[in-house]
Amino acid sequence: MDAIKPKPPSARVAMAMAKSQAYQDAADAPSTLRAYASDVKNFEAWCERNSLTAFPASAEVVGAYLAAAGEGYAMQTLRRRVAAIARASGVAGHPLDTKHPAIRETLRGIGRTHGSRGRRSAALTTTEMKALSRVCDESLTGDRDRALLLVCFAGALRRSELVSLDAEKLTWFEDGVKLLLGKSKTDKEGKGTEVTIVWGRVEATCPVRALRLWLDKAQIKSGPVFRKVNKSGRVDVRRLSEDAVRQILLRRAAEAGIKGTLVEPVSPHGLRAGFVTTAYRNGVSDEEIMGHTRHRSLATMRSYVRRSKLKAAEPTGKLGL
Repeated sequence: MDAIKPKPPSARVAMAMAKSQAYQDAADAPSTLRAYASDVKNFEAWCERNSLTAFPASAEVVGAYLAAAGEGYAMQTLRRRVAAIARASGVAGHPLDTKHPAIRETLRGIGRTHGSRGRRSAALTTTEMKALSRVCDESLTGDRDRALLLVCFAGALRRSELVSLDAEKLTWFEDGVKLLLGKSKTDKEGKGTEVTIVWGRVEATCPVRALRLWLDKAQIKSGPVFRKVNKSGRVDVRRLSEDAVRQILLRRAAEAGIKGTLVEPVSPHGLRAGFVTTAYRNGVSDEEIMGHTRHRSLATMRSYVRRSKLKAAEPTGKLGL
């Protein structure tokens, strides 16, 4: 007898399956998916050069790939590449055992032999924010960049949170403005989190004033808060990308003479690290900082503190020498 062929799914089931896939695709941030795609391509290229089969991926081949990378990459990058390969394997229906000794022990060995803290963003504290604000002129682009940088710093915002801000989600009140953030790294369910930014003491670096000025001059009453401004001074309707934030910061930092190092480069994450470092230096409690930055782990929050910026707060600075 001929085998009975399974019936194709009904239109309703097919639609549900498509929606399920869409939700799976939305489980990770776009930036994470881009990084994963790049990592998988790197793995496939290495396998091709060495006449190995990339997928289905085996623990032994992945271990060899990690060993070949070894000292050339930070541990954080290597772990992300394992996650990317595992994700691609799972999607293809061939789960990868990331706890296999060929993978786990290779990573541990690399960590013990070549391990380092890796690169961390340079903390951009109040001193740097004043310099960044000064190089932003009174043009529409200058007003946008000043507001963007000051709001990102004062709100301890991630790039994704900054570019997703909408004018309708801003609540103005006597002491400042409240930002309603959508889905973020620590709010993957999209429940939303409110962050309050109050008026600054100095007009030139007040984030609330800078934001209000930008919105008024750009005539933005709804939709994306931060947008592209073309050469003719026209404000686009589309929101800035996360990479645009990086480019704006790097350009303004170069104009202000702010330079990072190989270990601590200038990047948007440095605005968030700078907020934590500045608050820590000024005696703000851990609970208050975590409430503002939305950190769930005290250890993670404290890892943002750049000790080199604490100066007298270091133990040796309190000896009275």
